[in-house]
Amino acid sequence: MEYILAPSILAADFGNLRQDVETVAEAGAQYIHIDVMDGMFVPSISFGMPVIKSIRSCTDKVFDVHMMVEEPGRYAEDMKKAGADLLCVHQEACRHLDRTIHQIHDLGMKVGVALNPATPVETLEWILEEVDMVLIMSVNPGFGGQKFIPYALEKVKRLRAMLDEKGLKTDIQVDGGIGLGNVRQVLEAGANIIVAGSAVYQGDAAVNTAAFCEIFKEMKK
Repeated sequence: MEYILAPSILAADFGNLRQDVETVAEAGAQYIHIDVMDGMFVPSISFGMPVIKSIRSCTDKVFDVHMMVEEPGRYAEDMKKAGADLLCVHQEACRHLDRTIHQIHDLGMKVGVALNPATPVETLEWILEEVDMVLIMSVNPGFGGQKFIPYALEKVKRLRAMLDEKGLKTDIQVDGGIGLGNVRQVLEAGANIIVAGSAVYQGDAAVNTAAFCEIFKEMKK
């Protein structure tokens, strides 16, 4: 299983965003996690297509766009044009989730589906074969810097068991409150893509990124 670090630029310095993206990419991050918020599905408002397009040229890393917006399918084509490689939508935000998944795939992007902390993984049983990734939120979405919700580990374990039973190699991403002190637990539970915002960008982003990547190497031994 490949372990992937996806630094969340929500915690970056917006005044030096291109440099902050380049720093983590050069230090070993494989994905760049981009949180798009609309002020409706979550209380906060972040950034949209113009910002994504403006930093697309600074790296060839996967742009992992986390759509914390109502009915995200409305923006799928524009996100593709802006440079998104993987579009992750919330199960709770899609009236017709199956339709949205196929819409994103038809545009040539990979598809992820995110679940809020209180949403059971069983709600995805019938569409697991259709998605490339499932994102387990380990905080309530909308703000950075929150504490990890412990029961998220059990959700990851249950989801990995469901995927194994179906013979699927689907990626499991976890987002929220993950740092160098608890990332091993998250990986051991069955996740393989780690979103880290404050843990990467508070301090030396290059050093912090390298430290995560070193743990990933140790876990693979």
